[in-house]
Amino acid sequence: MGQRRTRVRGAGEWEIGAVTDGFEVPDATTPVLLPAVLARVTTLADRLGVPHAEVFDVARLSVASGVPEQTVKALLNGGPADETDLQTRFLQRLALLRRTRIKPNGRRYTQQEIADGAGMSRQQAGALLNGDRRPTMEHCDAIQRFFKVHAGFLTAEDPEALATALQFREQELLQRLAERAQDRAAEDPLERLLQDHGVRGIAWRAAQLPTDQHRDKVAEWLDMLLESIKRPES
Repeated sequence: MGQRRTRVRGAGEWEIGAVTDGFEVPDATTPVLLPAVLARVTTLADRLGVPHAEVFDVARLSVASGVPEQTVKALLNGGPADETDLQTRFLQRLALLRRTRIKPNGRRYTQQEIADGAGMSRQQAGALLNGDRRPTMEHCDAIQRFFKVHAGFLTAEDPEALATALQFREQELLQRLAERAQDRAAEDPLERLLQDHGVRGIAWRAAQLPTDQHRDKVAEWLDMLLESIKRPES
């Protein structure tokens, strides 16, 4: 059984994977990030006042990750993932892609369209879709590009796949948090001052001054500036 080094973008790095029947088996030390991502997303949702039912919508996360809904629910509740091999995950997620990533006319992509888009023959595509042929990573990459999903979508283990989907949700929440901060700054001159200049930036610059006397002058200037800014009456 041969070995070669492989990197898979986006869904963790697979290194020194044994090649078996077309698949490269990931190293067992690949980190599982799901608990950390769950904690961050929960904190963001609470800070923004977004209901957990919206953030952790099981159906939506299943579509985004390729993980079956019952497994998504179990993972969100701290349960274990189902043990599936790479071939099973590939077929399961490819079937989900064909159901959920459809053409503008509402129809599914045909076998021929998938073959053409992924740069393979119709016979190759048919064998992959029917489970008669085990795909290589090149096959997976080509199909993922065709369906416009991230690298590793077809092969990542369930916890890692769900963590990746939640990371996209985390980015959405961070954007909402930034927009809320901008809205508040626009309404409040003091908030705008702090945002424009950056509290950390002011503190860092003050720390570079050589003496306490210099830093006292900075504090006096800030006091005068803050006093000149009137908060809007509530």
